[in-house]
Amino acid sequence: MKKEIDSIQNWLPFDEILNNGIIKLKDLSYVKILEIIPINFNLKSELEKEAILNSYKIFLKTCNFDLQILIQSNKENLEKHISNINIQKEVEDEKINEISNNYIKYIQELNKNKKSSNKVFYIIIKNKLINEKIEENIIEDLNDKYFIIKESLARCGNVVKDINEKEKVERLILSFVNKRLFYL
Repeated sequence: MKKEIDSIQNWLPFDEILNNGIIKLKDLSYVKILEIIPINFNLKSELEKEAILNSYKIFLKTCNFDLQILIQSNKENLEKHISNINIQKEVEDEKINEISNNYIKYIQELNKNKKSSNKVFYIIIKNKLINEKIEENIIEDLNDKYFIIKESLARCGNVVKDINEKEKVERLILSFVNKRLFYL
């Protein structure tokens, strides 16, 4: 007897990715993915931190709908940075070259041990198709939720980007399924 192997497409819950970047799931739910560009909270003063936390509390109270916060951590791609260092060290000073080479080894080792990573933050919002709703209403509701999140997080200093292109959503999903292929 042959054992049938399912493809990854059968395993994933996606029905299709619409041209506007919204994902239609097999259970007739719709999902919208938002990218969050965070602030560096550690660099803020105590007063600023308190204001940000208060704004975040308001954000949580404002969003009276389900959402998921997702963090993707990737190894930092250091090729461009190392290339810039190599260009800079083309000086004939032996000490500068030695320091540059040691620095390159150091950052490569940090990156190898996953101590140097790039974090990307996402918020995922979902809406379920109910008998009387039509697809356009669901998409409109998802967009309304996006604007609520965008406005609320802007008060915290964050930038919220709508991932509204089919190709970007496909690339993002692929980056989660096969992390070895991508440095986002």
